[in-house]
Amino acid sequence: MAETRFIAALDVLFPRGNRLFGDAGQHGEAQQMPPWPSLAAGAIRSRMLADGAVDLAGFANGQKPTGRLGDALGTPTEPGSFRLAWFSLGHRNRVGIEPIVPLPADLVAHPDEDSLLYLKPQVVSERLHASHSTPQLAMLCQGKSRKPDGGLWLNGAGLASYLRGEAVRREPHTTTTSRLWSSDPRLGIALDPVTRAAQEGRLYTTEGIAPHTDVGFLAVISGADDVIPKNGLIRLGGDGRGARIEPCQTKFPEPDWDRIGRERRFRIILTTPGLFENGWRLSGLADNETWAGPGGLSARLVSAAVPRAQVVSGWDLAQRKPKPALRAAPAGSVYWFEAPDAEGSALMHELRRLVTLGLGYLSQYPDKTRIAEGFNNVMVANWTAA
Repeated sequence: MAETRFIAALDVLFPRGNRLFGDAGQHGEAQQMPPWPSLAAGAIRSRMLADGAVDLAGFANGQKPTGRLGDALGTPTEPGSFRLAWFSLGHRNRVGIEPIVPLPADLVAHPDEDSLLYLKPQVVSERLHASHSTPQLAMLCQGKSRKPDGGLWLNGAGLASYLRGEAVRREPHTTTTSRLWSSDPRLGIALDPVTRAAQEGRLYTTEGIAPHTDVGFLAVISGADDVIPKNGLIRLGGDGRGARIEPCQTKFPEPDWDRIGRERRFRIILTTPGLFENGWRLSGLADNETWAGPGGLSARLVSAAVPRAQVVSGWDLAQRKPKPALRAAPAGSVYWFEAPDAEGSALMHELRRLVTLGLGYLSQYPDKTRIAEGFNNVMVANWTAA
């Protein structure tokens, strides 16, 4: 079972990344939106510990809480069944909360066109040399070279069309950053760590995120039934800014599973950053591009669209030390697969399990803690129609 929560900020948020600042006159940038899923996982688990009146010092030293709470949270080094199965922006509408996600890597918008364009795998002529390592190269077929338009996000309707490989249009399938949040720069001054007095000449600015009305974060938590906070407040992001958490109703779009069973080809899209042992290569992917998927599923990687790698780190609140910095394939990375030898119904069943369990089902790399925090989650989509 899984429980869905909507998290709405009460004030400006500071979702800090891993870029240090502190010199006089420096500017602290906000992390990319949405933040890493570990931000929400940490905030929710901290609230669970507080609700359970758990001794935080004992928990940090490896003492497991009792009862169902202990089964869900485990310890800082050996987490329990808690896992953040989905994390994205969310928008409240008349029927519930709709997910809002950045444009995936295979979807491109141009300022002068209403329809968005798909990248499609293409066989490259032997006379052309490129750095891709997959059998085909994900290419954008267009009449002339143009700079893509940024600041677009898929709404619920757009995500549904995208997962089915259908046409995606600006209206009614996308929204813009300006409709979701505004930047809110704040001026601060450094304090002496001993006297707590202001330090002369140590002014700095930080960039906050001010979500618009009815915009927040959508989180799905599995493995923690009956111990997830149903409502109230949590501390979210830098400076522990307040946010309200509450149950919500949402309908997650799905691909045309029957079509995947018939065609035996599909796309896998990262919904959160992917932490893999071999860079951008998915868990279970061999050097010959054969993928050992869930339940013994075997498929062939045809192509991939993976943006520049990110570096994921963070602060371990329990251990009071930085988390290891790891290279990550960004959320929205796309992988095209063919499984010609798979049986249709088995293929659909195993891919559904993969969406539910995430890539942590195939590999616990880098560790159980990162998997519980919501990294390596995926969607499955139809191969784009020709």
